[in-house]
Amino acid sequence: MFEERDGWRYQTIATNTPVQPGVQLAFLEARHRAHARVEDRIRHAKDTGPGRFPSREFKINRARLTAVMIAADLVAWTRMLALVGDAEILAGCEPKALRYRFLHVPARLTHGARRRRLRVPKSRPWATVIVAIFANIAAIPPPA
Repeated sequence: MFEERDGWRYQTIATNTPVQPGVQLAFLEARHRAHARVEDRIRHAKDTGPGRFPSREFKINRARLTAVMIAADLVAWTRMLALVGDAEILAGCEPKALRYRFLHVPARLTHGARRRRLRVPKSRPWATVIVAIFANIAAIPPPA
């Protein structure tokens, strides 16, 4: 109702943070937005596969949950390190879209002239982006 009248966007933040001298509303809002990013990562992790556990055995379910959390971490690190520059168009994709546009693409890794190349079929809609992602990953220096 208020947005239609004056064009401003309003939001409410309820917090139990004690009021301290010098703490401004901008700090509380920045903290709230940072937490929203964490909740988005949790939602992406849930989309990665822990919806149903495969067994009644605790050890099997624990192994599956460990694999799902490793996959969620790998997706988060891939987003941060590889989906930059020319590949930034895929940075905002949900996990399912990222899986079908990047992770499940048939490709061939070839070696020649002291270089590694990724051969992606030209008919793939995201072929140039996938090659850019591989170049970003290959540019990461090895650990010391």
